[in-house]
Amino acid sequence: MSAEQTTVGEMLAATVPMARTLRLEFLETTAERAVVRLPDQAEYHNHIGGPHAGAMFTLAESASGAIVLAAFGDQLSRAVPLAVRAEIGYKKLAMGEVTATATLGRPVADVVAELDRGERPEFPVAIEIRRADGAVTGEMTVIWTLRPNA
Repeated sequence: MSAEQTTVGEMLAATVPMARTLRLEFLETTAERAVVRLPDQAEYHNHIGGPHAGAMFTLAESASGAIVLAAFGDQLSRAVPLAVRAEIGYKKLAMGEVTATATLGRPVADVVAELDRGERPEFPVAIEIRRADGAVTGEMTVIWTLRPNA
């Protein structure tokens, strides 16, 4: 694990209270992919004994935030990353620990070029949530923007 990977995960854990509360584990954070795990914790179970839908939403949204920071961290002096909207689909029963893997839906250079032109770019981040056995239990898309600083 590189120092940059540790920094993004530590930064999110330090600045996003829900990431700390859920004890999310940032396993990989690069501009190409972010992987975040939600440990199995009884206090965040739903009525059937698996991770609560809200905890899985937070897991996936946190993975999307990690990749956004890894990809666009060098732009923070001139723009603020903001989630614009999100859609999640729960596909299969999730039990035990679950892991979210996020990928960017647009090339970083294209997004930065829009920012360079004075625009407010939007870009999707796709996230898959998987059980330990590899089954996909959920899919989420978060649309992010880089809001230029005033």
